[in-house]
Parts: sequence; structure tokens; C-alpha cells
Amino acid sequence: MDRAKAGGPRRAPNPLIREYFKEAEKPVDGGSWLDRPEFPTADEVLDTDVHSLGSSDIVELVPNKPKGAWESVGAYLGALSELQREDGVRPTREAVLNVRINPKGDEDSFNGAIGIYEKVHICEIVCSNRGISLRVTFSVRRAGKNIIWEQSKRLISGSLVVLTPSDDVFQSKAIVATVACRTIQMVSQNPPEVDLFIPDPDKLEIDPALEFVMVEERGGFYEAKRHNLMALRMMMREPFPLQEHLVGVQTEVAPPRYVMDHPEADLTSVLHNEEHETYTNVNMLHEWPVQPSSDLDASQLDALRRLLTKRLAICQGPPGTGKTFISVQAIKIILANRKSDVSPIIIACQTNHAVDQILRQISVFEPEFARLGGRSKDQDVIKARTLHELRNASSESPLGGGFYSPAKKKMKLLEKEIELLLSPLKPDKSEPLDFRLLEKIGIITSRQADSLEKGASRWVQDKLQDIKEARTSPFFVWLGKSLIAVPHKQEQEDFGFELEEADLAFEQLRDQEAENLTKDDEAEFEKPSGKSFPIADNFTCRKVLGMTEKKVKTALKQEDLWKIPEIVRPALYRYMQAELKKVILRDFRQKAKVYNKLAMEHRISQWEQDEGLLKNQKVIGMTTTGLSKYRGLISALQPKIVLIEEAAETLEPPVTVACMPSVQHLMLVGDHKQLRPHTHVKALENKPFSLNISLFERMINNRVEFSALSKQRRMIPEIRRILYPIYGKLIQDHDSVLDPQKRPNVPGMGGVNSFFFTHYAIEQRDEHMSAFNPEEVDMIVGFVEYLIYNGVDTKDITILTFYNGQRKRLLCCLRQRISLSGTYFNVVTVDSYQGEENKIVILSLVRSNREGNIGFLGVDNRVCVALSRAQCGLYIFGNGHLLFDVHKTWAKVIEILAGSRRKSDRPKIEPLIRIDERLPLRCTNHNMVTLIASPSDWEDNHGGCQQKCNGRLLCGHQCVLNCHPFSHERVSCQQVCGKPLPCGHGVCDIECAKKCICPFCNKECSPPPTPPPHQCLPSLDGTNQSLHGSAEESPTRFAMEGVDDEFGLSSMLLIDVDQVGKEVYGVGKRGDQGKVTILGMEGEDRVLATGDKGHVAKMGGMDGGGAGARKSPVRKALAEMQEMEKGLEARRENEEKIYWSKMESLLD
Repeated sequence: MDRAKAGGPRRAPNPLIREYFKEAEKPVDGGSWLDRPEFPTADEVLDTDVHSLGSSDIVELVPNKPKGAWESVGAYLGALSELQREDGVRPTREAVLNVRINPKGDEDSFNGAIGIYEKVHICEIVCSNRGISLRVTFSVRRAGKNIIWEQSKRLISGSLVVLTPSDDVFQSKAIVATVACRTIQMVSQNPPEVDLFIPDPDKLEIDPALEFVMVEERGGFYEAKRHNLMALRMMMREPFPLQEHLVGVQTEVAPPRYVMDHPEADLTSVLHNEEHETYTNVNMLHEWPVQPSSDLDASQLDALRRLLTKRLAICQGPPGTGKTFISVQAIKIILANRKSDVSPIIIACQTNHAVDQILRQISVFEPEFARLGGRSKDQDVIKARTLHELRNASSESPLGGGFYSPAKKKMKLLEKEIELLLSPLKPDKSEPLDFRLLEKIGIITSRQADSLEKGASRWVQDKLQDIKEARTSPFFVWLGKSLIAVPHKQEQEDFGFELEEADLAFEQLRDQEAENLTKDDEAEFEKPSGKSFPIADNFTCRKVLGMTEKKVKTALKQEDLWKIPEIVRPALYRYMQAELKKVILRDFRQKAKVYNKLAMEHRISQWEQDEGLLKNQKVIGMTTTGLSKYRGLISALQPKIVLIEEAAETLEPPVTVACMPSVQHLMLVGDHKQLRPHTHVKALENKPFSLNISLFERMINNRVEFSALSKQRRMIPEIRRILYPIYGKLIQDHDSVLDPQKRPNVPGMGGVNSFFFTHYAIEQRDEHMSAFNPEEVDMIVGFVEYLIYNGVDTKDITILTFYNGQRKRLLCCLRQRISLSGTYFNVVTVDSYQGEENKIVILSLVRSNREGNIGFLGVDNRVCVALSRAQCGLYIFGNGHLLFDVHKTWAKVIEILAGSRRKSDRPKIEPLIRIDERLPLRCTNHNMVTLIASPSDWEDNHGGCQQKCNGRLLCGHQCVLNCHPFSHERVSCQQVCGKPLPCGHGVCDIECAKKCICPFCNKECSPPPTPPPHQCLPSLDGTNQSLHGSAEESPTRFAMEGVDDEFGLSSMLLIDVDQVGKEVYGVGKRGDQGKVTILGMEGEDRVLATGDKGHVAKMGGMDGGGAGARKSPVRKALAEMQEMEKGLEARRENEEKIYWSKMESLLD
């Protein structure tokens, strides 16, 4: 039974959670960075010098130290904190500066990097479990496009935005906020809405008349960094385990304390051998037994031992060497030796995908695990183990000592107070300001209020108006037509813009957003589902020119408001309205402070309850962002073991904060030669700051001991050899990649399983300045079509590129190709494909220019990822001549592809020539090679060579395609059908692949039905005459309808006795055509025939109707019919000759 479902008596909360937050509020020495606010300040984002960092509000940056020890823990944590903060804030600060310089500019003038939203107005106050939020409406006019919000990363939850009054535009005023909630329903309205959380309650506003401009830097995501900053600050207040390595870079690493206390372990869950040597009680600190029989190679066994026996265990592995596999084996052994009272193992990864992947493998042998945060796509295994689902499954009673109920109860009471406070701004009110409320709060005196009411009553009486109106709304009378009703919503906008392109990084940003606003873990906190209060100015007055605030105050000294001139009164009303809002705002800000504090207490109490669910789990998985965010909760679990996967791809701060006071054992698994961590400010990646150097890489740079995996199980040797310039001799092939059954040749390539198609086609730039190469796109689309012709499944093909612009054009062109329409293609950027693999990878390099610029292609880590994703086939498209000239690593790769033997230090590499300006294809039917040099060469290629197929299609026609590997069942014949129509109207003259449709019948052709025997035939003379001679009377009209409906022949029958048993056609006097099958003749004047519907009729000349039909018209008709039938027969014979002539040529 799952422990999460176990019920029990009410328990006391874990005090460590509340102590964590109390400790975080205490002052501590260590530098000014510890006093920085959680969110950037207005001064910070308004700083005019974005490079010198000279503002008094901005701390000078200290560079990272890729090599060497830090002088102190405070210096180390402070440097990391300030670098991380600058990486999160500088993009927004630069966006603010750009808009201040160009306040009227549209988004296109900033290359789409800045989201600018105007006409921002507060429309609602939202009380959520996070705190008080402001719901605002806004306009997207400056985007210049209609936004597809479902596919846009604009204003995702957690985004940092800055507001400024529309008449200031960042000259002196700014309000920093984060997006608290952005549902599709909210932003799909016209105008759209979004909820904003303003961290500083003293910056809150409640005036719906205020108009703001809101700016968003669309590339950054401050929310994730915010949690890291708070965790780093907390580390100054608590013990710092492993600081001798992380700060002092001590190279020798001791075992974890718990291993030193109990070094014996049962390793049989992973290890065994044929001699039955026991692994049930191995002292892990002594020499291990001889090489066991297992799925582990020697390097993996060494890495496993390090992961189990070193307090800082670093495992590096090139692509395909089984890094995650060895991590799972280590966890398996640890769990097999776990004591019942031991805290959960914490696993954190850079991406949600990696978290789900490792938890899925662990679930095979350990069902008691939990998933924190994120957007798990695994509905089968992981979803049931999310914290949200564990809460639902738990029968545990609410905590007895937590603040959950009291905090929530106080929040509800405070919501009622806020509602009452905001009532003067409630929309849909039928009257202006409450003059007695103005009196109550001191905006006007009692005498002024009385004068307003009495004067209004007198005026109404004099004008014979309704006195009730004056008593309830004296402002109506006092102001008259100067009072203007205010609409509660902005007018809808229709710009007629084209649709904005979907954001490439949408899935990645959704992952980040989910860490901030997630149904799975934070349904009770992050979801702004509390009570909300719409606000509006129901009435207002226009501004009065020349009326200053001083003049208004002077006018208000008049006790009798009716003595104030009418022209001045609108200015007084506006002043009273503004003063009322000031009073409301002052009280509202105070209540918001209390409410936000209660919301934090509510969060703490929920964590206290969640701790009871999580402490019984054996493994808890999350992203590294989640590790920072939930650190107070996780720390209370007192974990001893933390595993960080993708450690070399993660910035140092999120990994450092994993060193909670209880941690004895930190495992880091990754590969620093692949993707490095990503920073938003590129200047911080380079020296001297080196922020993109991970803790993993920094430890290896400082020679802290580590293990390296060496045998790769992904790539065939032909592909693996390309990685030699990066890994040298450190990467070897496992036997599995040598097996052609497991790694077959790519169909249609004749054993050429890697190739670099080099070209000189010049790159271009899109509207976002992203590089793309149209000719390269066309070459790749043709190649994909060729592979599919050869039977490759589209799911086995991944197209990688370094540039968003190229990715979008590849997808567009693939979808436009008729033969590929309706097919899913995996086209992704290199950065988003770290840790993934596929059978065939097509790499689009894009860059080709005369200046020698190669951009992202010059980063070895990205090159490593790009070249190491393929199992069976890797095909590169790019300007190899350019890369060879300007980049050292690419020059070595191209040397290998060119079959060069010049490098004496290189081990024996088969000199396969795999680079050319022509792509070699090999036909599977004729074993002929076709060389593709340009996109036009794909036009007549159907997966084979240039020979004609000349095979027979299923329809009998000759195949007109060039050689192709697929069966004729997949060929849609486009030749003229030529088959005789069953209806007798000649031959079918439409495409063979289509159903035969008779142009005369106007429907799909089919043979005529067989008439029923012994059916009585309606006669035109009013009798029913059977074929065997009986007859009975019948109305003539019936017979006429039978003929007219069935045959469309209303004048005379065009039939002769020679047509018995045949289908023939005639034209009636109305021009309609009819088809009949002749059954026989009755005398000279009557014919027995059946029509389409199977009705049988006896028909003859209709001149006299019935039995009086004259002979001559019938004979004339028969003669005409004979001539027509002869013509039809000749035409039919000629068409049949043509058809069989074609068939004979096909059979030859």
C-alpha cells in the first residue's frame, strides 16, 4: 500500500519549515548583496547606464572563478548571487532604456525582442493565495500582429514586466511586477486581460482612470532566478556542507558520513558473476570483488563505485555512454540498502523531460516516489505521483498545529474588508460619488454636503423634476450635463493585422512557466483563484483648462457648493474623486500588506502538510529550478543524498543551493563537452565573468577527482569517428553498435550512413535577424522525401538546426510538399535536443557568407551535441569550405569526413570519403548511384535512380515513374482510364486512379440490373400485358408516367428489333436522355424494355396514344435509331481497339 494513502491521527507539523522562513528574515553579515530585495527595484530598472553598473542601487559584479579557490563562502555565494541577478535584470533594464529613448516605437523597431503594451488600465483587484494581484486590460497595437495566445510566450506566468504612466514613459517612474496569472480565456478577450503581482504593496494602484505603458523583455525569465537568489542568501545563514570542494576546490574526496558508518552493502540488485561470488555483503570502501557479469562495462563499474562511495561524486560521460543508466543503477543499490527511517533521495535535472525520464526508469523497481513541480507529459506513470495527485489520494487529517485554517480564515475576513473598501469603485453603479461618504472621510465639510443636498432639492422643485433623484444623486443636478458616464471596459480593437508567428521556444517556456504556476503542485497557491473585485469610474467630468489644484482648493472653501460657478464644478468633482481614491488607496495598501503576509503563512502551513506526504517517499524528483523553489520544504525532509542529472548543462547557483545542511552525498552526472548552461546576457558568458561555466565543469577544471564513461552505445562507428576532435581516444564503441541488426544501413543510401553535403548557397536573415538558408531547406526537404520513399518512418528522422529561422522554414516547406502533407516532422534546434537521439539525424548548418561568420557553429559544445544525436545515419548540409577555413574543430571534422590520413596522432580511422558537393544516393533496384547537386535534381526522383520503371500498375497501365523502391500499390495512376463504361456510354476518359463516372449518367458507372421475370408490363393502350399473354385494364396515365420517369422518352421509341438484349439511348422531346435495355418486340409498333430502375414497359408510337399508334412514325424512328446505333457501335469499336492496343503495349 502506498504510504501517501495511509490515514492516521492529526499530527504536529514539522517545525523546520517555519524555522526556515523565520531564519531567512534575520539579518546576517556578509555583504550588501544580502540586503537586496527579492525583486528588482524601480531604481534598478531605470538605471541609465546599462554597462557600467555604476548606480548606487547596483552592486559591482565579481567574476566567476573557473579555476582556483574562493577566498570565503561569503565571497563565493555573493558573486554567484550578483551574477545571477544581473543576468535576470539587465535584459529588462535595457528594454526600459530602449523604450525610454524611443517611446513611440512599435515592437518591430526593437526587432521583436520587447513586448510593448499600451492603454493598460486596472479593471479588477484579485485576492489570490499568492497575495493581492491587479487585473489589467491592455492593447497589443504596437505588436503589429494579432497574437495567437495559445502559441505565444508573451506574458507567461512568472514573466517580469515594468509599468510606467503613459505620460512619463520611464522618464522618472516605474512599477516592477510579475505576471501572476495568464489564462487563455483572459488574454483571448478583446481587450485582453492579465493578472499582475506587484511585490511592493506601496506601489499598488487602484485607480482605473490611470493609463500605463507596460514593457516586457521577451527573452528572459526572472522567476527561476528569483528562487536561486533567495536560496543563496539563505545559505549564508546555515551550515554549508561540501564547501571544502565547492569553495576551496579540494581535489581528494572522502566517502559520505553514512557510508563510513555502514560501509557494507548488498550489491546483488545490480551485480553478479558466474562463479556465484557473493555480492550480498560488500565493504564498498575496500577493494571490490572481481569484474562481475552484468550489463556494465569497466568504465561504468568504476563510475558506479564512485557514485556510491564519494561524498562529491562526479561522473562524466560522452554521448551515448549511459550516464542516466548508471545513475539509476546507483539509486537502485542505495534503495536496496536503505534503512526504514532514512529520508528521501532528491533527484534534480535541468529539464522536465529528463526528470520524467529518470523517474520512469526508477519506477520499474521503486513505486514510492514523488514528482514535484513542472509539466509532466507522462500520463501513465508520473502523473499519479505528482504532489497534487498524492494530496488527493491521501486520507491524512489536516495538521493540528499549522496555520492553514487560521490563515485562510483571516484571509477570507480581510477579503470582505477589501470589498467594502473598494465599494465606491464598484462598476454598474447608477449614481456618481456618494457625497455623504465624501463628508465622512473629510473631503467636503458637513455644511458643504448639506448645501449640496438642499440646493439640489430646491432646483428640482423649481424645475418640477423628481425630488427623489436629487436626494439620491445631488451630483446629477449640481453638475448637469458636465457629468459623463464612463464605460467599464475599453473599446474592442480590430487592427486587421496578420497573425504573429508561433514562438519557437514555447515548450521550453511552458516548462519554466509551470514551475511558477502549476496545477500539479501549486493548485492552492499559485493559481489566482481567490475572490476578485471589479473596479471602475462610473462617472467623471472633463478637465477644466486653467484649473490648478490650488484654485480647486480655494473654490472648496466655499461652504455653499451651489455658489461655485458651474464652469468650475467639473474640476471640483474630479478633485473629490481623486481625493477619495487616495484615501481608499492608502487603506488598501495597508490591507494588502497584511493579506500578502497571511498568504505566506498559508503557503507555510500547506508545506507543513505536504512534508507529511513527502517524507514517506523514497525518491523525490524535480527540476533544478524546483529545487530552489521548494528548498524550504525539501530542507525540512533533511535529505542526505542529492543527485543532479544534466549537471554540466546547469548554471552553478541552482546546483550549489542543493547543499542543504543535512546533505552528506552529492552526485553530479553530465558532460561538460556538450551544451553549457544558458545565460540571457551573452556578455556574462565570456571572460571575465564566465557565468556559463557549470559547477560540474569548474570542479573538473580544478582537478577534483571524477570518473569518465568511455563506451558509447548509440552511434555506429562511421558516425562516432566524427567526434574524435572533441573526445579523442576517450570514446569507444560498445559491441551493440557493431551489430547490423541493431544498427542497419540507411535505406537508399548504399551504406553511406554519414555524409556532409557542402554548398555555397548564401544565407539570409528573417525579421527577427535569425539566419536561414532557402536552398539548404529545399535540399533537405527533397532528401527527407527520398528517405520516406525508401520506407523510412518519419518518427525515425530528426532535423536539427542551430537557428529558429531555419527551423520555421523547414517545417513550412515540409508541410507544403504534397507527398509529405499530414505528416509530423521532428524539426528542433540543437539546444533543445540535448540528451535526445534518433535513428537518422539531418543537420542543417545554415551559415554561408563571405564575411566568414559562423555564429553558433563556432561553439564546440553545440557542435558536439549536433554531431552525436544519430544512431544509424547522420547527414550534414552546410558550407563545409567556410567551416574548414574559420574553425579549428570543424576543420578536423571535415578532415575525417574527407578521408584524410595526415594526422599522425589520430588512431586508425577508416578513410571513408563522406563529403562532397553532390549527395550520393544508391538505388535498391538497380544498384545505380545518383548524384544530387541541387534542389532541382530531386524533381524526378522517387526514391530510386533515373531509369524508367516500366512496370505494370494494378490497373494494367504501364508505370510512368522513374525507378522507385515502393510497391505499385502506392502509385496513383494519372493516365486516362480508357475502360468501357458498364452503362454503354463509351469508355472512361478520366484519371485512372479515380472512380469511373459517366458524364451522361452523372454518377459512378455500374452494369444495369437484370429485369424480374413474368412481370406485367404497363401498356400505352391502357392494358397490362404480361410476357405470357395475360392482360388487364390500366389507366393510360400510369403507362405514360412509367415511360417518362424511367426513360425520359416522351415522343417516340428509337428502338429496332436488332437491339434485343442491348442497352441503347435516346433523346426525348424535352432534351433529356434515357437508357433502356431491350427485352423484345411485340409486333411492329411495340417494344418491351426495362430502364434504370428495373421497371418494364411496353412502348410504341404515341401519335394516337395507346392502341391507335400509327405505323409510319414508328418506322421512321426505327430507321433513325438504326443510323444512330451504327455510329455509336463504330465509335465503341474504335475506342475498344485503342484500349486493347494500350493494354498489349503494357503487357509487352
